[in-house]
Amino acid sequence: MTGFPRSPRLTRAGLVLIDPESGAVDRIITLQYAAETLQRTIEAQSVADEPDRSQPLRLTGPAIETITFEAEIDATDQLEKPDDFPEAGESGIFPALAAMETMLYPTVAQLERQNRQGASGSFEIAPAETPLSIFVWSRNRIVPVRLTSLSITEEFFDAALNPIRARLSVSLRVLSVDDLGFRHRGGGLFLAYLRSKESLARKFSAGELTTLGIGGLP
Repeated sequence: MTGFPRSPRLTRAGLVLIDPESGAVDRIITLQYAAETLQRTIEAQSVADEPDRSQPLRLTGPAIETITFEAEIDATDQLEKPDDFPEAGESGIFPALAAMETMLYPTVAQLERQNRQGASGSFEIAPAETPLSIFVWSRNRIVPVRLTSLSITEEFFDAALNPIRARLSVSLRVLSVDDLGFRHRGGGLFLAYLRSKESLARKFSAGELTTLGIGGLP
């Protein structure tokens, strides 16, 4: 942000990890720099995909949406202020990377509990449940997601070989009511996200057939 007093305050994007039942915030991962591009793929779920092709205009559920973007983490500025950011001098950007990476791992406690269940002969070992991840990219895009893949390129290191700069390639899968159900906290967040889409669509100024070079449909 520039030093001009009237410069707009830049809004950052990020991920909020919450307890799926209580809604308590477990962790907030703020993207240090806004990505220059955000790629989204939206795939319809329709009757046409099923063996019965007699109703091609019907949808069987919410679209499957994936979000991918590039992010950058850089501790250079923090290293210049060791009193304000002591963790940067001690570990570089390892804490920031670990915050993202651990979204893809069960916790040690969960793994140990599963091991005890297996050792005791339990017939059913419950899969580890992770916190609910909420992707926030402006007020118009607050959506439950699952981190599906994370690619990290570490570029520079300090004298102790702590990484101080890295580029991340992040892939997210939007979780809908098909995944979470209507009663799940994340299901409610998805419905709010979809309502926001519908509200924005209503603000779109529709064109006219004449702009397409035709006076009407045949």
